[in-house]
Amino acid sequence: MHLGKPRLLIVGCGDVGMRLLPILRQNFRIFALTSQAARHAELRAAGAIPITANLDAPTSLARLANLAPNIIHLAPPRSEGASDARTRNLIAILPDNSRLVYVSTSGVYGDCAGALFDETRPVHPNNPRAKRRVAAEALLRAWAVRTQSALSILRVPGIYAADRLPLERLNKGTPALTAEDDVYTNHIHADDLAKLIKLALFRAAPCRVYHAVDDSDLKMGDYFDLVADSFHLPRVPRLPYVELVKQVSPMLLSFMSESRRMKNDRIKQELGTRLIYPTVLQGILSAASSAENLSDNIQQ
Repeated sequence: MHLGKPRLLIVGCGDVGMRLLPILRQNFRIFALTSQAARHAELRAAGAIPITANLDAPTSLARLANLAPNIIHLAPPRSEGASDARTRNLIAILPDNSRLVYVSTSGVYGDCAGALFDETRPVHPNNPRAKRRVAAEALLRAWAVRTQSALSILRVPGIYAADRLPLERLNKGTPALTAEDDVYTNHIHADDLAKLIKLALFRAAPCRVYHAVDDSDLKMGDYFDLVADSFHLPRVPRLPYVELVKQVSPMLLSFMSESRRMKNDRIKQELGTRLIYPTVLQGILSAASSAENLSDNIQQ
């Protein structure tokens, strides 16, 4: 029976949201917001009650008003604009005294020139995408104070999993930066991110920021080499920055222009997390082993 369980609303129930459902459905009666009616069967099968609405259409959100006091906000901002209208539309219908976990991005810090830092570092977004995330965080903080709600923000770097690896890029041979020009990058496995979101719901301090990152200390090109070696693919060529600019998309270049190393002491000390995949190496080796076992089973 679900009647005795507290209600939880997941906004933006994509890959990470689907990983959350099996680890939260014993604790909550879960409602999943989707803009696609075609996803209802998938969401029901995973243990959620689907609700069709669109964060870009405020009138469609009326039925969500006061629906659940626990909210996980996974929806990204739109790809244009200076602020985040989706978050503004969402908080307009949320109940007071709620608990909300917002999944933000490590991009809010901008380029940190490879510095190692904790959650007290000021944000300094370099591109419109990151500036919209900073705006969303500010909207949520103001809402939390106004409504006496508990907000926690997870700043998330590159999410990877067995089905979220740069295999296509490796097959295309898209170049990476030389070691001298390369940037430090941060990672979290999708399963560990789901686990951290659950822990934040139960253990996070109000209006607290957490770095949802693993223990790796890795440059981007070394990450590509690690994936290539694990999946028996050729390593991509390395180019200096001035040459790489001519060959990659502006979006990809923006990721390759920011270097930072994020400390994760807070998720261990305050959330008590024990990562499933403490390093990228462990996560990739697990994915490669699973892929080999699948290939062997198919051949048999």
